[in-house]
Amino acid sequence: MIREVRAAEDAAAIAAIYNEYVLHTTISFETAALTPQAMQTRIEAYAAECPYLVYEEDGCILGYCYAHRWKERAAYARTWESTIYLAPGAQGRNIGRALMQELISRCRTAGARVLIACITQGNERSCRFHESLGFRQASHFHAVGEKFGQLLDVVDYELNIQAPNYLH
Repeated sequence: MIREVRAAEDAAAIAAIYNEYVLHTTISFETAALTPQAMQTRIEAYAAECPYLVYEEDGCILGYCYAHRWKERAAYARTWESTIYLAPGAQGRNIGRALMQELISRCRTAGARVLIACITQGNERSCRFHESLGFRQASHFHAVGEKFGQLLDVVDYELNIQAPNYLH
């Protein structure tokens, strides 16, 4: 079931999912785990302006996604960044696709024009996933991040969700 986030109730589960990526992968460029309280504060800030969704099954959160402003300047007000994370073992069950399709729909309704997905180069699964939803690569930044002693590239994917030919 996809539902809107409940910050106080969901923060610990969301932090647990996210911290797996923070502590063990280069997918997130954060380097320190977030406490549930810090995650709750972050959720409340994002959810106050943009859609923030969770996928819940049998009382367990298996994934979440949200949008937030891509840049703060007024000219970018309708360009938002999308983020999605799934719990270990939740991949390959179409949970991510369902979450992102719902997020895209809600972002469109809320007036967003473009969604940006920022992906660590080498995360081919995420690149293919976003491409399957209609996102197209728009940029490639070289060696802009460093984690676990590795210099990391970032690619941005964009999706114009107000375009008349958008089919997803």
